[in-house]
Amino acid sequence: MVCFGMSKSKRILVTGATSGVGYLIAQKLAKKGHQVIATGRNKKVLSELAKENILVIESNLDSVEGVKNLLQQLPQLDVAIFSAGIGTFEYAIDMDDEDLLAMINVNIQAPMLLTKYIAKKMKEQGQGQLIFIGSQAGKVATPKASVYAATKHAIIGYTNALRMELAPYHIGVTVIHPGPIDTPFIDHADRTASYRQAMKHILLDPEKVASATIHTIGKKTREVNLPSYMGISSKLYALAPTIIEKLGKPFFNKK
Repeated sequence: MVCFGMSKSKRILVTGATSGVGYLIAQKLAKKGHQVIATGRNKKVLSELAKENILVIESNLDSVEGVKNLLQQLPQLDVAIFSAGIGTFEYAIDMDDEDLLAMINVNIQAPMLLTKYIAKKMKEQGQGQLIFIGSQAGKVATPKASVYAATKHAIIGYTNALRMELAPYHIGVTVIHPGPIDTPFIDHADRTASYRQAMKHILLDPEKVASATIHTIGKKTREVNLPSYMGISSKLYALAPTIIEKLGKPFFNKK
């Protein structure tokens, strides 16, 4: 697995860079002197990032065409950080078809397609690192997050195999698994506006998530759980799901 450190300037892609954690990651990396390629849909934010010596590419990752359009504009990369993600909190049987498909397209299809072509080029250069922003939801699913949790669980399965496939070519695969973060993502996902209020005391600071993500660059880090205790709770859930679901019911039904 790659271990090239952070002392040398690197060419780093950040998807989902026009909001939340992705925006902070792009800014912080640029300030550290890295060559950042930031992608997203918000033209106004992209123009602001461009003023910070960041190469910006407007992209919509909700379709195969959008992903391929982005790929055509990318230079050779040292690191790719897949931060783009969307969610809708709704019961599975009540969810709109459009919301369901959008989560699959952005959270699963896009990073997998991007990885397919980016990793090929990294293989040719003999090193690289792929960093995925996952979620604790991918480890412990809760009501009204069935589809979102499924998309993040898919990333866990994908990266576990990908890590072994790419290790011979010195390409590292890291996954960041945060709990709920205090970003606009929550406002979009929960249209009732009740979840933010219910979780206000445990929402993660996006600065912390961004810094933890950047800290893994160039390191042999398999995954990072934020906060750390959620990594323990997810292991307990894997061992005794029925018990944890019963004990955690008040917490799981916050949406």
